Amino acid sequence: MIGKLSGIIDSFSEGSFLLDINGVCYLVHASNQTLSRIGQVGDTASVLIDTHVREDAITLFGFASSQEQLWFRLLNSVQGVGAKAAFAILAVCPPDRLNMVIIAQDKAALTQADGVGPKLAARILTELKDKAAKLDVSSAGVISPDAVSSPDNAEAMQAQGIDNDAVSALVNLGYGKADAYAAVMRVKEEANDNLQVLIRLALKELSA
Repeated sequence: MIGKLSGIIDSFSEGSFLLDINGVCYLVHASNQTLSRIGQVGDTASVLIDTHVREDAITLFGFASSQEQLWFRLLNSVQGVGAKAAFAILAVCPPDRLNMVIIAQDKAALTQADGVGPKLAARILTELKDKAAKLDVSSAGVISPDAVSSPDNAEAMQAQGIDNDAVSALVNLGYGKADAYAAVMRVKEEANDNLQVLIRLALKELSA
C-alpha cells in the first residue's frame, strides 16, 4: 500500500497532477487546496496517498496535510459520499472549518458544496457528529456541545444552554451556525456565563 509519494511535478490538470518519480509518472487526484500548496511544474513535492482499488481501476488520491487526508477518509465513510463529493466539501469547508461545521450541525454550510443536497448533508452531520467531537480541536478553543460528561451536572448544562442561546441569537442576526458557534466557544470564558456579555463578545470576535 502506498502511503506517501515524493517526486517532481510533471504537469497539472483539472483535479489532478502527474508526479514524476525516477521517470515513472503517477497520476494523483487532489483537492484544490493541495494542488495550490504543493508547488509548480518542476518543483519537488511530497504528498500523502490514499489508494482506492476497484476491479477496473486503481486510483491515487493525494493530500498536502494529514488533516485533509483524515477528513477525506471520514467523509468517504458516509454512504453516498464518494471522492468527488468529499473534495467538493473540502473545497468549501477546509479541515479546520469542517470540524466546526459538523460539531455545530451546520447543514447549510455543507450544501454549498457541489453535489451535496440537504439529505446527504444531514446524513454526513449525523454519522460524523460523534467522530468530529472526539478530534483534537483544543488549539481552536473549541469543545463539543455534547462534551458535558453527565446530564446531572446542572452547572455544566446551564452553561451549555447559555452557549446555545448565544449561537441562536447570532444565527438570527445572519451569521452562519458554524461561525457563530466557533466565536462563542472562543470567548465564553470571558463572559462568565452572562448571555448578553457572551453575545457582545462573540459579535466583536465575528467582526474582527
